[in-house]
Amino acid sequence: MTEHSSYTQADIQRGESYPLGATVCPDGVNFCVYSKDCTALDLLFFDQPDDHIPSRVIALEPEVNRTLHYWHVFVRGVQPGQIYGFRADGPFRPDHGLRFDRRKLLLDPYGRGVVLGNRYDRESAVYPGYNAGLAAKSVVIETDSYDWEGDQPLKRPFTQTIIYEMHVAGFTKHPNSGVSEAKRGTYAGLIEKIPYLQSLGITAVELMPVFQFDPQDAPYGLINYWGYSPMSFFAPHLAYSSVPDAQGAVNEFRDMVKALHRAGIEVILDVVYNHTAEGDHKGPTFCFRGFANDVYYILEPDRTYYSNYSGTGNTVKADNAIVRRMIIDSLHYWVDEMHVDGFRFDLASILSRDKNGQPLANPPVLWDIETDPVLVGTKLIAEAWDAAGLYQVGHFIGDHWKEWNGQFRDDVRSFVKGDRGSLSALPARFFASPDIYGHREREPELSINFVACHDGFTLNDLVSYNEKHNDANLEGNRDGHNHNLSWNCGIEGPSDDPEVERLRTRQLKNFFTITLLAAGTPMILMGDEVRRTQRGNNNAYCQDNEISWFDWSLVEAHADLLRFVQTLIKLETFVIVIEGGHDDLSLHDLLRAAQITWHGTHLGDPNWGEDALSVAFTAVSRSGMRRYHFIFNAHWEPQVFEIPAPTVKWAVWRRVIDTDVPSPNDIALWDEAAEVHELFYTAQPRSTVVLKARSVTEVDPTEHDRAAR
Repeated sequence: MTEHSSYTQADIQRGESYPLGATVCPDGVNFCVYSKDCTALDLLFFDQPDDHIPSRVIALEPEVNRTLHYWHVFVRGVQPGQIYGFRADGPFRPDHGLRFDRRKLLLDPYGRGVVLGNRYDRESAVYPGYNAGLAAKSVVIETDSYDWEGDQPLKRPFTQTIIYEMHVAGFTKHPNSGVSEAKRGTYAGLIEKIPYLQSLGITAVELMPVFQFDPQDAPYGLINYWGYSPMSFFAPHLAYSSVPDAQGAVNEFRDMVKALHRAGIEVILDVVYNHTAEGDHKGPTFCFRGFANDVYYILEPDRTYYSNYSGTGNTVKADNAIVRRMIIDSLHYWVDEMHVDGFRFDLASILSRDKNGQPLANPPVLWDIETDPVLVGTKLIAEAWDAAGLYQVGHFIGDHWKEWNGQFRDDVRSFVKGDRGSLSALPARFFASPDIYGHREREPELSINFVACHDGFTLNDLVSYNEKHNDANLEGNRDGHNHNLSWNCGIEGPSDDPEVERLRTRQLKNFFTITLLAAGTPMILMGDEVRRTQRGNNNAYCQDNEISWFDWSLVEAHADLLRFVQTLIKLETFVIVIEGGHDDLSLHDLLRAAQITWHGTHLGDPNWGEDALSVAFTAVSRSGMRRYHFIFNAHWEPQVFEIPAPTVKWAVWRRVIDTDVPSPNDIALWDEAAEVHELFYTAQPRSTVVLKARSVTEVDPTEHDRAAR
C-alpha cells in the first residue's frame, strides 16, 4: 500500500481539543477525538467512499497534537464533503480491555456524516488486515448555512399529543406509495406523504432509528431494516436520503423536520444509546472499540468479553464521563442543529447501570438528561426496561421522563382477547395506571399507552395469528416473542370468511377505542389504521421488503377502519374525564376530581369476578357539562346493560361509538350521533360502546324539552 501527502507543515497545525469531531472553520477543519491509551494516531483523507488508498495521511504528533487524552489537528484548506477516517495504534490486550488495531479504519465518534461505499463489508472490520477500501468512512459536514426559515421545535404539550410510530423508509418504499422511485424510502419521500399524516390526525411521528446504522448487522442474506444497530450517534442514516452524499442527507433530514413542523407535526427520534453495531468480542472494529474499548463498553470480569444487557452483544458504559458527554452532546446536536422535538430512548434502563452492570439509584447520565437546560423543552420517553430483566416502569427517575407502559399493552390485549381474570386490570389501564404511577405526583400523560409497536405483532396480526411466523428471518422461528396475547379469531392468518373478518375489524376498533380514549398519551403503529400485516412475523427487524413496508392499497381496502380512527381522533376530547387540559393536575388529583361510577349489566353493580368480561362506567367531565357512558363487552355473547336515565339536567344520550355497528354508523361526532332513548343498551359480543350526553345548558331548547319529558 502506498500512501502520500502533499500538505505542507504550514497547512497542518496543532488544532484544538474542543469541539470534538470535525469542525468547519473559515480556513479549514479542526479534528479532535478522544483516545486515552492510543500511542499513535493518523488522520486519513479519501477522495471517494470506496477508495482503498488514502489521498492524504496526516500523522499526529503526541507532543504537538495531543492534550491529555484528546488528539487534535487543524488542517487548512479542507472543505465540507471531505471523506476521512482514523487509524489508531496501541496495545491489543483484550484481557485488559484494550483492542487497538492499526489496520482498521475508524469512524469519527462525533462525525456528523457517514458514507458506506458500494463495496462496504462489515466482515472486513472483523478479519485481520487493512480494510480501508471496504470500511465505513466519516464525512466533514457543514452545519451552519442551512436556512431554517424561522423553524423551531413545536413544544406541544403531552396533553395534546398523539404519537404515530413509523419507519422512515418503510412508509414510502412500497411501489404503490405514489412517491417517485428516486424518493421512495427517503426523508424526501416522507415529506410527500405528510398530507396523509395530517388527515389521520396524529400530532407527532416517532421515527424508528435514523442514526447511521449498519445495514449488514443481520443474518447472512438479509439486512438490518429496523436500525437498532448504530454506527454513529450524530450522523443521519445516509440510505434514507434521496441525495447520495452525507451533506445532502443532513439537509434532507432538516427539510423533512421543517415540513412536518409546518404541518403541525412533531418529530420524536427513537434513539439507541445503549449499544453499538460493534457487537460482542467477535464483532467488527470500526469506531469506539478501536479508540477506547474499555471506556465505551461495559466489560465482564474477564475483560475479553462484553456485558450484554442489550441482547445485541455489547452494552455502552453510560456512567463513564466520556460516554455521558457524548450522549449529551448528541442530544444537543439533534435538538439545536436538527430541530427535533423529542426522543424515545430504546432500552433506557441500561443507562442506569454502572461500570459493572449494576443498577444505580441515581444514574448520572439520566440525571444529566433530566436536568439539562437545552433539553428541558423536549419530549423524553423511556422504554423503561432492558434485555437482562431490569424493569423500571413506574419507577424511572425524575420529573421530565414519560414511559412506555408495557403493562397497558399486555392488559388491554388480554382483556380484548377475552382472557379469564383480565377485567380487573382494565379500570387502572384506562385511567392512566394509578397502580403503577399513583405513588408519584405526576401527570396522567406519564403513561404512553400503546397496544402495538414495531417490536411484535402489528395490530392486524394480533387478531389474525395465534403463533409467530418468523421463518423469513432465517433463525428457525426461534427469534421474537412467544407470549403475544394474540387471538386469530378462529383462523390462523388471512381469511376470506366474512364473519371472521368482521370480528377482526371489530377487535381492532376495540383496541383503538381503548388506546385513544384512555387517560395518558396514546401511541399507534404505522399502518395499523389500515390493517398493515407482517404475515405473522413479530420480529421483522431484518425484513426490508413488503413484509414490513406500508402497503398503500390498504388505505382504500380498509377505508372503513381508517375513517373510524380518523373520527376517533377528531372526537372533542380523547381524555374524557378531564376536558380543557390538565397540565396542572397530577394523576392523583385527576382521579380524585373525576366523577366516575362503575356498573355491571345493572347500574351501580359491577362484577369484578374472575369470569367477568364486561363492565361499564359513567363519567362526568371536570367542567360538569358532559357525561359519558362507556360499555366494554369482551364476552362472546351479547350483554344488556342498564344506562342512566336522562334528567332535567342532562340531555338525551347519543351513541358516538359502537364498534359492532357497520361503518359509517360505528362512530360519529356529537351532532351526527344517533339518539338513544331506551334505558338499556345491548352491547354485542366483543364490542365497545360510548354514549355521550351534554348538560342542557349546552343544547338547544327542543333537545332540552325532549330530555325533560
